[in-house]
Amino acid sequence: MATSDVTHTPAVSRPSATGLTTFAQEGMVAGLLGAVTIAVWFLVVDSLSGRPLYTPTVLGLALFKGTAGLAPSVAIDLEMVLMFTWVHGLAFMVVGGLVSYLLDVAEHHPHVGFGAVLLFVVLELGFVVVSLVFAEPVLRALAWPAVLVGNLLAAVVMVGYFWRHHPRLTIEP
Repeated sequence: MATSDVTHTPAVSRPSATGLTTFAQEGMVAGLLGAVTIAVWFLVVDSLSGRPLYTPTVLGLALFKGTAGLAPSVAIDLEMVLMFTWVHGLAFMVVGGLVSYLLDVAEHHPHVGFGAVLLFVVLELGFVVVSLVFAEPVLRALAWPAVLVGNLLAAVVMVGYFWRHHPRLTIEP
């Protein structure tokens, strides 16, 4: 019987599913997918109305310069578009990271999954209410149904991404 001189080395360990790196990576990807979905949606909507980049210009002006100067005939400002796009992407990545963490917890504790779904609903409704109350001039400059549709499209894309990465997820009330 021949003996082998092959030594077995332990496999390189990967970060566990509960590692901070995994949450951050998954959250960043999901967040970027959501942010890009909304950006593309508004590029299409704005282009069809003959004003490409109008929406990120208006949102950038409102965020960085206040709503006092908003008017229906706002000139496209590439600096505002880029600044708003950067902040929008970061915000979506933070939300994506939080959702990634909550989904990992929900995989081990199914009752937490209902809380994650409830959090999503509250955040969406909160966005709409805060927008209606505090950002009325912005919503006057933009078509609020388009904003709502854009958010829903981003949510669907992010849910699809998370669904693929959390196949064992079950939600219990």
